[in-house]
Amino acid sequence: MLLSLAQWLQTVSPEFGYFRVFQYITFRAVMAAMTALLIGLAFGPWVIRRLAELKIGQPVREYGVAEHIVKSGTPTMGGVLILISIGVSTLLWFDWSNRFVWIVMVVTVGFGAIGWVDDWRKVVNKNPEGMSSKEKYFWQSVIGLVAALYLAFSVSETSNLRVLELFIRWVQSGFSNDLPPKADLMVPFLKTISYPLGVFGFIFLTYFVIVGASNAVNLTDGLDGLAIMPVVMVGSALGVFAYVTGSSVYARYLLFPYIPGAAELLIFCAAMAGAGLAFLWFNTHPAQVFMGDVGALSLGGALGTIAVITRQEIVLGIMGGVFVVEALSVMLQVGWFKFTKKRFGTGRRILKMAPLHHHFEKSGWKETQVVVRFWIITMLLCLVGLASLKLR
Repeated sequence: MLLSLAQWLQTVSPEFGYFRVFQYITFRAVMAAMTALLIGLAFGPWVIRRLAELKIGQPVREYGVAEHIVKSGTPTMGGVLILISIGVSTLLWFDWSNRFVWIVMVVTVGFGAIGWVDDWRKVVNKNPEGMSSKEKYFWQSVIGLVAALYLAFSVSETSNLRVLELFIRWVQSGFSNDLPPKADLMVPFLKTISYPLGVFGFIFLTYFVIVGASNAVNLTDGLDGLAIMPVVMVGSALGVFAYVTGSSVYARYLLFPYIPGAAELLIFCAAMAGAGLAFLWFNTHPAQVFMGDVGALSLGGALGTIAVITRQEIVLGIMGGVFVVEALSVMLQVGWFKFTKKRFGTGRRILKMAPLHHHFEKSGWKETQVVVRFWIITMLLCLVGLASLKLR
């Protein structure tokens, strides 16, 4: 919005020439981060008070870690603060004609709505389980598949009109499975290797990345500050990839596919980083508020969508290694328990408790130790991911 205003003022009078600075994505990214940070810090206390007044407190599972019982009643659904900060900041600073930012915002708000319903049921019904897993997965699948279908053609074209033309050609060709090379799956650190996915392969991978990232972040959100800081770091790193893939100069030099418009995602990533840091101010141990599913599901979905647009699905798995391991720990724990119960009559566990962060708590680590060590691991993994920019 401010970009359009600045451009209009420049046409009104040459005296407003200094507003040309708004044309620089890096400037708007810095301002977006600052705006989101200030919004979060300014409205955080008010949001926490309102949540407390509405008695929207976090229920704690009886079979969970004993030390977490004291957290029962802490205001949850604080992810609303994150979404507001990201939304307002992004709308102020990004180019409204950019289709990629809009699709990321649609996915973010859509997954946030699912999380809102889930959190609300937990609070109103006093049920720690919230929305049933089948219902939650159904709505995640709807949003994920719609986004995947759009991105399958959007990544390869420069405008929504050309996206529609490509889609029509695909239908008329009898659903041919071909897509331009820029839609191939890129393998990091190998400059000449990429794998053609085809339309259906692209849709499947995109769906898996978006829905998988959303649930992985949600599973990681179990300790004070554990999920939000990795989201900030991974999101910021993805912003760098967005800037590179959206620049014809940098993309050509670093042997990345050039995707016009992708650089504008840096604005969203910066806003997410600013909003995340503001939330961390209140979420650091001992937490005054939890983000809840409304925050975790939406942020994970946003990361997955940005990774798909920038063609960095594998790099997301590297940089978000903490999210991946947390999700795998739950899958392995549940799968092994069901298998051994069917085989031996008694369910057995691989970990003392899943997700993985609870296993370390049960092993004697303090909550703050788990959180900070997972942050350090994420920082290292983000550096490895960023190294793939040049090491190819």
